[in-house]
Amino acid sequence: MARLKVTFLPTAVVEILVGIALGPSLFNWIQTNATLDLLQNVGVIVLLFLSGMEIDFSLFKRRPQRLSPLAEKDQKAAPKYSVLTIATAGYGSIVVMAVVMGYLLKLTGLFSDVWLSSILFMTISLGIVIAALKEQELLSKPFGQAILLIAALGEVVPMVSLTFYASAYSPNSKSLWLILLILVAAAGLFWRFKAFFKFFDRINKSTTQLDVRLSFFMIVTLVTVAESVGAEGILGAFLAGIVIKLLEPHEETKVRLDSIGYGFFIPIFFIMSGVNLNLKQLVSNPHTLILIPVIFVGYLLSKSLVYVALKRRFKTMNAVAGTAMSATTITVVLAVLQVASHLHQITTQQSGAFLLAAIITCVLGPLTFNKLYSAEAEDLKKTTVHFIGTNLTTVPVAQQLAKGWYDVTMYTNNQHNYRAFNSEVTISLLDNMEPGFMVNQGVFDADIVVLGQVNSKKNYELAKIAKRYGVKRVIVRFEDRNILDEKQDELDRLGVELYNTPDVNISMLRALIEAPSTMRLMTSTEASVYEVALRNRRYADIQVRNIPFIDKITITQIYRDKRFIRPTGGTPLKLNDRIIFTSSKQEAPQVRRELGKLN
Repeated sequence: MARLKVTFLPTAVVEILVGIALGPSLFNWIQTNATLDLLQNVGVIVLLFLSGMEIDFSLFKRRPQRLSPLAEKDQKAAPKYSVLTIATAGYGSIVVMAVVMGYLLKLTGLFSDVWLSSILFMTISLGIVIAALKEQELLSKPFGQAILLIAALGEVVPMVSLTFYASAYSPNSKSLWLILLILVAAAGLFWRFKAFFKFFDRINKSTTQLDVRLSFFMIVTLVTVAESVGAEGILGAFLAGIVIKLLEPHEETKVRLDSIGYGFFIPIFFIMSGVNLNLKQLVSNPHTLILIPVIFVGYLLSKSLVYVALKRRFKTMNAVAGTAMSATTITVVLAVLQVASHLHQITTQQSGAFLLAAIITCVLGPLTFNKLYSAEAEDLKKTTVHFIGTNLTTVPVAQQLAKGWYDVTMYTNNQHNYRAFNSEVTISLLDNMEPGFMVNQGVFDADIVVLGQVNSKKNYELAKIAKRYGVKRVIVRFEDRNILDEKQDELDRLGVELYNTPDVNISMLRALIEAPSTMRLMTSTEASVYEVALRNRRYADIQVRNIPFIDKITITQIYRDKRFIRPTGGTPLKLNDRIIFTSSKQEAPQVRRELGKLN
């Protein structure tokens, strides 16, 4: 793929195409045997396990009933339809249309099993959707979250439906209520291990990999329980992934499991799916040739009403792009087809038609999405920072932030300071600093509030009011050490961030003694020290020496797990690392954007 610069196709699709080429369809270099069948079955189990781990359950959380005044104000200004409402309505329309498409397919005489086709039509490939949203840096944006939630439902609902379908048609099926035992077993395992990751760091070693062992224990246990009660093993694997996700493992655990799955087992499953697809037989059958385009249209029409839901909040072209992305499906389709084949509910030709049509959706969906999507206005909103107090400390900081991705406003009731600094930065002159008046003037309507006045007592009072009002981050200057010592515990509980000139000066002087070039670097007009939290998964687990732009920066410290690390060239970066680096002032904004992308 890299050699041919094939970047628009999902890896899974290419692996299936490779399987088609290496199988009986073309070169006939691979034939199925017991070993490959075993690895293929393990591959689909690991795939469904990792799919369960992909689901972000925070998307399903309800908003708190009691909102802060700022949250209430934001809610009134927010769009009429929430992300959860749009996603629920969007996927509800998919379920309805999938059943309609199933009945229409039966009426044409091309495929008679309404429920199986309905399950196939309501599937969405969560992995491909996540990859596309990462590329556009949309996972944290409302539009991206809406598509992501629709895709998550597009894995969960078909998997649950497949369980009941398999139980109804399996010759080994038992009482339907026994399926509930899988959920009981999953809940029991969750309860048993819910404290595991709290003490995991103290007991884990590189030679034990206890988190990986626990994951495979979950898979084996729940797959065994699922098959024992007459359900499909892949449901147990899917539930195992959900249980591990709910246990909130470290990000490194997900990376290691991805390495095992996508590094070995899952590619074998995708390649063997292509090997088992004999294009020569499919092409020679006129019935199948008609079925492929009909099923492809069914995949599209079953997702068509998603456009109506997305259009309620997002731009027309983005609604079309999101609908096209929702039409992509491959992962769960393969799992459903494998189960249906085991149950002898579908022929090889019919299975091939559903699979080929799914491959086409995976080619056209991401292409259409990337072509049509453009940023929503709400996604371009800058971080709002309000400074209370204008002086020689706060004004230069405000000036520098205003040049970046920040919307900065300063507030003062001091006429002299207002006249002195108004030409340097945007300043609002307040009649007074009474809390009620400041709230009415919108002083606390910000993402970050910086209380930079010299008066520590006033800063303390305003900090409490700002936190009660609902400001996410409140940064407070405390020059009076007595007040700071007395109130520090209370402010820490409230989540207020503190600084004062003596502590800053002491830290600076110590750094100047230990590293004489620090002051020159901090005050240089060419270079400075910067900090960024690593959010971009692209750079997770990459060694410092292998960062593409390492020649433009020098990483001096990494803050990880509440401790500082002195990095070497071989130190791997981890998600959520706080990276402290030096760079030229021209390069720094680009580096911070690249490392801080939430994808």
